[in-house]
Amino acid sequence: MHGGDKGMGMRSLTLLMVDDAENDLLLLETALKQANFGCSPQKVLNGEEAIAYLAGDGKYSDRTKFPNPAAVLLDLNMPQKNGFEVLSWVRGRPELKSVPFIVLTASLRRQDVEQAASLGAHSYLVKPASLSDLISMIRCLGDWLRMNHYPPGNLWVKTRS
Repeated sequence: MHGGDKGMGMRSLTLLMVDDAENDLLLLETALKQANFGCSPQKVLNGEEAIAYLAGDGKYSDRTKFPNPAAVLLDLNMPQKNGFEVLSWVRGRPELKSVPFIVLTASLRRQDVEQAASLGAHSYLVKPASLSDLISMIRCLGDWLRMNHYPPGNLWVKTRS
């Protein structure tokens, strides 16, 4: 049931993955493919790059090459601005209000969950230990993103028609 039809409608959507661990990004890309997630992934390695991407600054100004993301997977513990700093920056940007920010981190700390939620994270997920669990998580996330109801302007809304 998680096959091609559901994912194909999202091919034009971009998923921004923000994580300083390149191995985690590779596993995530593998899981996205295995789960038939369907979005085009873009990746950045720290919070400063995430903010530049989201703002369309510098090399990210070419929106053909670096499209606005339909959703963001955000690690918390990174150099050069952590995930909390990215979420704080996003709060002041009304144009990003309709983009789901999903924290995907190794942290199980309750304070981190609470802080992420208070800064506007739409979801908080803990990185699973196995690839098979990550694939299952990504399938569930894809279903959640497709079934969720979003405010006007969200790119997921445009794929339902």
